[in-house]
Amino acid sequence: MDLYEELKERGLVYQVSSEDKIKEYLSKKGNTFYFGFDPTAESLHVGSLLQIVTAKRLEASGLRAIVLVGGATGMVGDPSFKDKERVLKQKEEVGNLVGLLKKQLGKFFNFDKEAVFVNNLDWTEKISYIDFVRDVGKRFTVNEMIAKESVKERMKTGLSFAEFSYMLLQAHDFLKIFEKYACRMQMGGSDQWGNMTAGIELVRKTKGEEVFVITLPLVTRSDGKKFSKSEGTAVWLDANLTSPYHFYQFWINADDKDVIKFLRYYTFLSLEEIKSLENSVAGAPEKREAQKALAEKVTAFVHGEEASERAQKITENLFAGKIKDLDEKDLEQIFSDSSVKKLEKVEGLNIVDLLVLSETVSSKRQAREDIQNKAIELNGSKISEIDYLVSQKDFLFGQYLIAKRGKRDYKFIEIR
Repeated sequence: MDLYEELKERGLVYQVSSEDKIKEYLSKKGNTFYFGFDPTAESLHVGSLLQIVTAKRLEASGLRAIVLVGGATGMVGDPSFKDKERVLKQKEEVGNLVGLLKKQLGKFFNFDKEAVFVNNLDWTEKISYIDFVRDVGKRFTVNEMIAKESVKERMKTGLSFAEFSYMLLQAHDFLKIFEKYACRMQMGGSDQWGNMTAGIELVRKTKGEEVFVITLPLVTRSDGKKFSKSEGTAVWLDANLTSPYHFYQFWINADDKDVIKFLRYYTFLSLEEIKSLENSVAGAPEKREAQKALAEKVTAFVHGEEASERAQKITENLFAGKIKDLDEKDLEQIFSDSSVKKLEKVEGLNIVDLLVLSETVSSKRQAREDIQNKAIELNGSKISEIDYLVSQKDFLFGQYLIAKRGKRDYKFIEIR
């Protein structure tokens, strides 16, 4: 199976400008391709990760990656399929974010050897507005720009001229990368189709050359939610924002309906190996073998083998009730999540009140019932008395308390 066919088998090909040409282009080692991100946050997230993993597949097949971070486009904001305009960032802030993303992307790509890093501000800030309008704006009609699906909806609610110009800036990027690196292929998310095909047109009209684009699907879960920070569901690639433990948890908790798709998208397991895991999901879903493989492989890719193994160990100890086997660094990872309930000093507090205050249960009645039914644990120890008073001995390292209700319902409580 050639590279293009494998991408299709994995469900990674959403749109292509010319299937035959792209298939041929991907078959030749040494050909370059580019993809990029705007610096809208200090880290990329798991939605962005799909392009990174796919780019590594292409690299492994002998193609050369050009990775762009939009120091220029990041100051404008892409309106594609957004219901409102982004808050504009200052130039200095955008510059700082570019540096952070370059460092993060450098963990996946060797910019000193195989791959190339570019910032579109390097060529955009050198061109005057008059030159840009004459050389780029002249090549497009307003009619064809507003016909793009990516901006059509925004026309109903209002679209600033700055945002409207974004398409031209991205098209200009393709032209400059083609000129400097002889790059004929751009890869991006399906929401970028309109901007990417504008680049095809600009290269054709100015250079008389044919270039191509391929889009990847936007990643959604079976419940319809996107992997997106705008949806409030971002899982970051930066370990300081999403710890390796919580990153691992995100993947291991994948729904049975999603896990095989995610294995095809995000791992380098062969299609045969994934088929075997698919059979496991169908025949023995309670074993969660596919979810474990997904979590281990993706966490290792992003954070390294050691971090993946540690996340696995934390998970096993936590769900086996071996909470006291966790060290302080393990607990720091667990308690780094925004879902942690932070309370003032609670020593001497009745267990019923603690469970309600920490939102482990919804009512005192429920708390009493759960305690009497022996369904409550604190740091792995069963609590069976409704008049139990929380004391210092209940806390790990003086501040961490893990309340467990039933078999899998955990609440993480940190004492400030």
